[in-house]
Amino acid sequence: MENAEWLNALQWPAMFVTVAAAWFVASTARTRRRIGFWLFLLSNLLWVVWGFHSASYALVVLQFALAAMNIRGANKND
Repeated sequence: MENAEWLNALQWPAMFVTVAAAWFVASTARTRRRIGFWLFLLSNLLWVVWGFHSASYALVVLQFALAAMNIRGANKND
């Protein structure tokens, strides 16, 4: 698979990780919420890589904002 094809396909794992993160964050168990936090950060990273590749700069900025809010929420949750 060429580099561009691999980067185009990155949106699918990013989407699945984002959905899994939302599932875990909605849990009442603290350990699962922490897993969700780390999954959200991973999804932010995947979306940033894909966003730069596809020149979707608003998506990149959104991912940084969502990561900041996620970190803020995790700190308030502790």
